[in-house]
Parts: sequence; structure tokens; C-alpha cells
Amino acid sequence: MPSAVGLRDIADGDLEFLYRVYASTREEELAVMGWSEEEKASFLHMQFNAQHTHYQQHFNKARFSIITLNGEDAGRLYVDRRTDEIRIVDIALLPEFRGQGIGGELLKQLLAEASEQHGLVRIHVESNNPAMTLYLRLGFKKIEEQGVYYLMEHRAA
Repeated sequence: MPSAVGLRDIADGDLEFLYRVYASTREEELAVMGWSEEEKASFLHMQFNAQHTHYQQHFNKARFSIITLNGEDAGRLYVDRRTDEIRIVDIALLPEFRGQGIGGELLKQLLAEASEQHGLVRIHVESNNPAMTLYLRLGFKKIEEQGVYYLMEHRAA
């Protein structure tokens, strides 16, 4: 992983960047819809705002972070540290930062943190998410199917 990866708390001025990250995770899915760019943008803004509001309300003790690389905003990492587990609410990188080991290294750091505490990390992952192979390689197990998502967990040995 590049040595200059960092995290900083999100701020109000980050909403447009956070929208770009969110939209980038939906590009493939929307490419087949036959919608105009305006229709896609309208849909994505509505969905992003609903997701952002939901996360802020239902994970009010979570840390909402921007992932940075060499001072440049690269993605988002939302983590809810609970008494019995670390819940990864969301992790996503812009396309130009994917495949460089950034996400894997951040996940390994969370697994190490959990192993020093209660040993449990959980995340919901879409069944068609390309990062599924990363989660499985790191030792996450599918424990429950919830619609298009799997609840996955990693238990420290």
C-alpha cells in the first residue's frame, strides 16, 4: 500500500466528493438502464442523499472518514465501533484508486484493531461486489443473506 494513505473526518464541504464516490459505485449498474445522463444524475443524487441521511441517523456514533492518498481525497470509510464488534458501514474508493491495495490495507488495520479487542468485524457486501474476493481472501465468512447483500464477518482466531 502507498505509505501516504490517511483518514480524515468528513466535513460539510465533502458532500460533493462523497456523492462522486457513491456515484462511481453505481456506474456499471446504471449503464444498462438506458437513462439519460440527467436522469442518472437525478436518481444518484436522490439515492446518495437517502443513504447519507440514513447513515448519519442510524450510525450516529460511527466515524465517517475520507480516505486520502498523498493528500488527495480517494474514497470513504465509515466505521461503527460497537462494544461487541467493529461494523464497517461503508468502504469505497474512486475508480482511479482501486486495485492499489489501499482498501485491503485499511481492512487489515481494522482486523488488527478488532483482534486486540473483541475480535469481530462485520460488513454488508453486495453479492456482485468485485471486492468480494478481497473479503474472502482476508478471512471474512458469509453468515447471512439479506436480499442482494451478504452479512459477512471476520472473527479473530
